[in-house]
Amino acid sequence: MAEVSGPAVPASGSIDRSERPGRVGLLLMLAGLLVGAAVGLSFVANEQAQPLILALLALLAMAGVFFLFALAIGALQLAGPASRDDITRAIVDAAPEGKLVVEDNGRMIYANEAYMRLAGGDSFSNLRSIERIFVGAPEVSEAVYRLAQASRDDRAYAEEIRMSPPPGGAPDRDFAWYRIAVRPIQRHRGSAALWTVSDITHERERQENVFQELQHAIDYLDHAPAGFLSIDAAGSIVYMNATLASWLGYDLATVGSGGLKLLEIAPGADMLTASPGLPGEVRTDRYDIDLRRRNGQPLPTRLYHRVAYGQDGAPGPSRTFVLNRSAGSDADEPQRAAEVRLARFLNNSPIAIATLDRDGRVIRANTSFVRLFAGMPRQPAAEAGRDAPDPMMRDAVLERDRGVIEGALARAANGFGGLDPIEVGLSGPGDRSARVWMSPADSDGTPNPDAEAQAGNDGDRERVILYALDTTAQRQLEQQVAQTQKMDTVGQLAGGIAHDFNNVLQAIIGYSDLLLASHRPTDHAFQDIMQIKQNANRAASLVRQLLAFSRRQTLRPEVMDVGEALSDLTLLLKRLLGERVQLDFRHGREIWPIKADVNQFEQVIVNLAVNARDAMPGGGSLTIRTANCPVDGERPVGIPAGDHVMIEVTDTGEGIPPEVRQKIFEPFFTTKEIGKGTGLGLSTVFGIVNQSGGAIDVQSTVGEGTTFRIYLPRHEPGIEALPEPLPPPRTASGSTKISASEPKSGDDAEAGSAESSKESGSPAVRPPEPPPKPAADHTGQGTVLLVEDEDPVRAVNSRALSARGYTVLEAASGIEALRLIEEHADGIDVVVSDVVMPEMDGPTLLRELRKHMPDLKVIFVSGYAEDAFRKNLPEGEAFNFLPKPFSLKQLVETVKQTMAS
Repeated sequence: MAEVSGPAVPASGSIDRSERPGRVGLLLMLAGLLVGAAVGLSFVANEQAQPLILALLALLAMAGVFFLFALAIGALQLAGPASRDDITRAIVDAAPEGKLVVEDNGRMIYANEAYMRLAGGDSFSNLRSIERIFVGAPEVSEAVYRLAQASRDDRAYAEEIRMSPPPGGAPDRDFAWYRIAVRPIQRHRGSAALWTVSDITHERERQENVFQELQHAIDYLDHAPAGFLSIDAAGSIVYMNATLASWLGYDLATVGSGGLKLLEIAPGADMLTASPGLPGEVRTDRYDIDLRRRNGQPLPTRLYHRVAYGQDGAPGPSRTFVLNRSAGSDADEPQRAAEVRLARFLNNSPIAIATLDRDGRVIRANTSFVRLFAGMPRQPAAEAGRDAPDPMMRDAVLERDRGVIEGALARAANGFGGLDPIEVGLSGPGDRSARVWMSPADSDGTPNPDAEAQAGNDGDRERVILYALDTTAQRQLEQQVAQTQKMDTVGQLAGGIAHDFNNVLQAIIGYSDLLLASHRPTDHAFQDIMQIKQNANRAASLVRQLLAFSRRQTLRPEVMDVGEALSDLTLLLKRLLGERVQLDFRHGREIWPIKADVNQFEQVIVNLAVNARDAMPGGGSLTIRTANCPVDGERPVGIPAGDHVMIEVTDTGEGIPPEVRQKIFEPFFTTKEIGKGTGLGLSTVFGIVNQSGGAIDVQSTVGEGTTFRIYLPRHEPGIEALPEPLPPPRTASGSTKISASEPKSGDDAEAGSAESSKESGSPAVRPPEPPPKPAADHTGQGTVLLVEDEDPVRAVNSRALSARGYTVLEAASGIEALRLIEEHADGIDVVVSDVVMPEMDGPTLLRELRKHMPDLKVIFVSGYAEDAFRKNLPEGEAFNFLPKPFSLKQLVETVKQTMAS
């Protein structure tokens, strides 16, 4: 049954001046009007009034039925809203916090009993506002002002203030803490502000008590007779107690919050942060290490290092307990001192030492062992949050080496000594290796077949001593030495082949020139002879690449700016790379000058760029970056010391697999299809860089790309005098000048030649045709002594010189040449001699000539580089040089210019 109630009555002690409309007054007035109308019409005694009376009664009945139906379904409640208001008001009136509602104009319209007690009034006439209650100290007034400003801005805000004495009269307290909050509320007649005043004195007292207890705990920890510190995953010390700080000589104010790093107090103790853990694991390790005091002196300590790992496997801050093991009043016993010395000896040893049980579980280990096997996986804990079991030694090595480790462990655990060392690969990141020795822990080396039975249930005790030495750097060095020896051997072989091959090509090119001279261009055979000569020149290009790899080609070094040289190559590289490869240059600031052959430097960059292009068939990006690499800067293993300029070529191609990376610099090694390359591109790069005094490093990830870093020595102008600049290569000199617009290699896509660009679809880049020049006069007079041990080469050269008007004396060796010189002492104008000959080589012949004819002009011809034999001549010796193979036109031009000079 619904209860009809009137307006709510405020609880005792609270004041309410808000106006609220009647609940059911309107509904009762409407019913009264309908009833009154019906009664009035009943007094009208005529027939016209009867329908009106019936209509009114019907309307009243319908309203009654609707009212009853609304009550039944809950759509209409007569006493509900008033009951809810009474409940809400009762809750607010009985709240321990003071409540005050203030309209925007400052009119207070409601205050509960708690606020009335605080304000000290019983009616609105003597009710004080917040601003009038909380006055006194400046900080209180400032807080009340900020609250009032927030109320005017219709935003929520809160402050905590201390009142002394407290308002409202509290003789038992000298002060009180209050939390005052204000927030806007919405009403049907506009907005208002609800103020809440809470007495938080007891809460603040509890906080102060907790703070005092925390301060006492920190004081107890700071002045404990043991050290304590906490280290985060980044190696920063986030906490250190005063005891440990005093031991190390540090001011406690400078420690914590990242002010001190672990490696500053424990050099080489990076294993404290590098040890991996499993998700949910709590790991505790013991370390006997020397900490470093601020003055540099060691402090022997024992660390109990506890780390909890999160569910994602990330380590949290450590809890590290530190015991001082240095000698003192309580540590003067000989046994204790000997134990400390032994621990220091073991932990400072560069050899990893550990003891194992019969199953290979690591029981104890020194610092070097923990550092070497930092990537050793641990067995999962039985329950999250529990300490995981000790790691197993078999898990520290690669799977391929686990069998030999377990075999050696079993023999050592059974008392067998004198075991041979084992070379194993280590698990974890990187390609690391170690040499491992094992020996019995409690045996003199005599086998004990009953060791298994004697162990009984004591199988977990230390049975094996393990020694390990990191051999990663040694193995890498051995591989580099082996690779260097291999490349040197291949280079010597390639150089020898190139020299012999040059003699063959020299004869082919020479006789081709003779045939071309005796045929007109309109003859049918003329084009066939031209094909022979062109293919011979193509083979000569391959020979030059072999000479470049074997570091026996002629270089013309000059001081150059790397940035300018690369800028000159921009147009050529863009044409060679095509539209699908984006080229990006990143030049460093103030790059040092280098001294190198500009043409060969350009060849190196072109070869690497074209090789990168072929590794990105679907397109990508090629980045060329330059930077200075000072003598104290980081550099890969194998790069010589000193200041270097680094040129980095990075592509986003397919990458190079590790098994292929070891062979990329070998001549004739290629992964391309038959006919797409000869495999001399990167070998040419290797030879040029090494002959220039530099080094090259390769880093590659399959599927991500490859980076070649070239390190060339910095040129110091004051160290050596610059030689006079060499004239540009003449046609007569025979040196094939490779410009930026014409790559050097003839048919190798890896070498970046114009022909390889044609094969791969890129446009060939050719220099513009020079304007035609008048035919030069190659005829001359004089006597030429031609010294050559190869009969075909000597014959064709002799015919070419004789045809131009020269008198030619032929000699097949150096001894025969000396005899001819004695016979024609005054008639020889120039000597054209090979370098490598039996019985007497070219340099020896020159030294003998200078004894009798110091002014005789000499031209050396050779398939080797000029530098290869210049070191065998006296310093400052003058001669001309013509590298094989050369054309007959180049030969006669060089002879004529040498005789005229």
